[in-house]
Amino acid sequence: MEIFLDCLPCLLRQGLEASRLATDRVDLQNKIMEDSIQILSRYKDYRCSPDLCRSMHQAVKKHTGLSDPYAEIKARDIRAAKAILPDLFAFLKSKQNSLYWALKIAATGNIIDSAVNHNADMIKGIETELEKEFSVCDLALFEEKLKTAKNVLIIADNAGETVFDRVLAERLAPLDIIYAVRSEPTINDATMEDARASGLADVATIVSTGCSAPGAILDDCSEAFLNLFDSADVVISTGQGNYEAVSGCGKPAFFLLKAKCPIISQKLGVDLNGYVFKYI
Repeated sequence: MEIFLDCLPCLLRQGLEASRLATDRVDLQNKIMEDSIQILSRYKDYRCSPDLCRSMHQAVKKHTGLSDPYAEIKARDIRAAKAILPDLFAFLKSKQNSLYWALKIAATGNIIDSAVNHNADMIKGIETELEKEFSVCDLALFEEKLKTAKNVLIIADNAGETVFDRVLAERLAPLDIIYAVRSEPTINDATMEDARASGLADVATIVSTGCSAPGAILDDCSEAFLNLFDSADVVISTGQGNYEAVSGCGKPAFFLLKAKCPIISQKLGVDLNGYVFKYI
């Protein structure tokens, strides 16, 4: 998906937040922001927002020497999500259409991106969000495709969300579930280590996309992943970054996300913060 002008101030804000998260040194924060502004000035050279975002977060790594500035936040989010995992399964058990609500649980995990440090606050937010229904949900088509499918490829988003995806993966059993993560740390997105920490290895085969951007840019993905992508019976792409990177690639996929950005919500034809499970 193309980069919109509205993306630029949002990405610059992300860069500032990342710089302050990674270091207390104002001189390094200044260098990160100087690099970020230079990168943003060349935004037309980038293919999509995740491509541009990757370069900005590489500036954070370069100036701080931290390979994973969000490591502590990711670990915290996974711990918090695992603590409420029994509640997620109980919620699913209480619902009649378990496939619909397993998808909704996975989509709800997307709010962890903006969760605060206190687990109680996160749990309260999740309880409210879980009950919200999809604004768009291509469930009937999904059910039809599952009738002949042998495998499902899920492209992961943030680290904390992997625990919510675990609920969906278990619901899709006995299908072969392949779970694709980032090749290296980028923002708070899930890596191999994060997915294993969530327990996903018990219910899915975890693979790397071979791409280090916060979105699976197919031109940057490994040949091994592209073979999996092309041969998958069903593809579920989670989160906004993957929607921006994967949509329009030529192979239809189910996009599962919360539309937290006005541009994304407009593209998908839903209200801001609406939940989407759409086949495109």
